[in-house]
Amino acid sequence: MSDSETLKKVHEVAKKATWAYLATGRGDQPKVRVVHPAFEGERVWVATGRKSAKASHIDKNPKVELFYQVGPDFVHLTVTGIARFIESAAEKKRVWDSKVFDYELSQFWPAGSASEDFGLMLITPSRIELTSLPEMTQGKPPLVWRAKKS
Repeated sequence: MSDSETLKKVHEVAKKATWAYLATGRGDQPKVRVVHPAFEGERVWVATGRKSAKASHIDKNPKVELFYQVGPDFVHLTVTGIARFIESAAEKKRVWDSKVFDYELSQFWPAGSASEDFGLMLITPSRIELTSLPEMTQGKPPLVWRAKKS
């Protein structure tokens, strides 16, 4: 399967899931939280408070992992990558205005993309894995996408 076909399948699964668990690290202690990420091509966006605990963890250790579990078939989608916060007002406005997220960001940040606490986290995946419980029990390998080395 080509990279574009794999990413298309990943996007379809992620849209069905809505919620994912974001794992960050605080020192040697992993922390897991529920987030509502959005894919845009190979990139993954998360909107969150810029002064949140997860933001503080990412500022110190950018390695993250997202895990989605979808529906009764137990489809598993795991995104491993590096997170960073976008500080560019133009990029924050672009993402806000493009409606990448399938919910209204203004319910959390009424002042819009320029809200002081609007944190726009970009996760750049290095690896994405997609599988399901039925496939695992049949011994089928997961579908894996890896970032191109530059």
